[in-house]
Amino acid sequence: MTQTKNDADARDRAARQFIAALPHCRALSMQVEAVAEGMAEISMPWAEAIVGDPRTGVVHGGAVSALMDTSGGAAVLSHPTAPLGTATMDLRIDYMRAATPHQKITARAVCHHVTRSIAFVRAEAFDEDRDKGPVAVANGAFTLDRGDKP
Repeated sequence: MTQTKNDADARDRAARQFIAALPHCRALSMQVEAVAEGMAEISMPWAEAIVGDPRTGVVHGGAVSALMDTSGGAAVLSHPTAPLGTATMDLRIDYMRAATPHQKITARAVCHHVTRSIAFVRAEAFDEDRDKGPVAVANGAFTLDRGDKP
């Protein structure tokens, strides 16, 4: 499928509108880093308010979960099949290690398979110490709203 600049701009605009519309994305200061056909990369800065363990400064797993879920939804919305909306049906997250305190976390999600009504996504989250491997990995299933009434 050939990508035009207009397609790329529309995907980028849709991803930015998606996270701007979700209060938790604003609360976590999420930012769209990159969007392509079926791929979204979203980051979240470290903040004291999202620390799960004050002794270590490690970000709470719930904030990482929200980041991965959001990147998955954005990846679905940027897929060439152009769904109008999506919702998370299932999201399995494996936490691999604690994120390094005071570092930004970035999640990259890829929508790798789409059926008539479900999109399947894989995602990885990294902090700035990418050589240490991912902070978490996820697999998810998302609904597809194509605007057609049953």
